[in-house]
Amino acid sequence: MNKILPLFLFIFVFTGCKKAIQQAQENAIIQAMTTGTWVVTQFKQNSNDITSSFSGYSFKYNTDRTVNAIKNSAVETTGSWDANSDALTIYANFLNANQPLPLLNGTWHIDNTTWTSVDASMTVGSELRTLKLVKQ
Repeated sequence: MNKILPLFLFIFVFTGCKKAIQQAQENAIIQAMTTGTWVVTQFKQNSNDITSSFSGYSFKYNTDRTVNAIKNSAVETTGSWDANSDALTIYANFLNANQPLPLLNGTWHIDNTTWTSVDASMTVGSELRTLKLVKQ
């Protein structure tokens, strides 16, 4: 029994630390996403560059997991977002939104990220979508 107790304590502490680390990662993502506004600086469907479709849009991510799509300084629509630091994904959903916003719907794999930019990709059917968001 004396040999099992230290092992149990180690597992308990390690699990607790792992959860604390995951929470810290989630908090960092939320902090990065919800500070400032973001713009699409590149959007491709396979090799077709349609970045200009997002001209005039900016996105404000909120801590309540909503995201405002702002066009010409006015909120056009509000969607939802979420992130998973373990899977390196970010999710967006704009219900009943005008084009091009539905192109953002789905789970994106984060390919590269800094505090001021995110490169992400998603495959829809046979179409590869790539996205670059930059913080303003």
